[in-house]
Amino acid sequence: MAVTSSCTACGACLLTCPEHALRPQGGTLVVLGDTCTGCLECVEVCPADAIAVLAR
Repeated sequence: MAVTSSCTACGACLLTCPEHALRPQGGTLVVLGDTCTGCLECVEVCPADAIAVLAR
């Protein structure tokens, strides 16, 4: 997962992530790769479609 420049830092993903794998950083949010399990709950709730699924 990665947060794109479309992020408005609304916090919807922060409240939804069961693993707390997102953190504020520099006016946007970042995904903590070592904590994220890939459940996609953040992708579903993001109103700006700012969370991208990266190919492995």
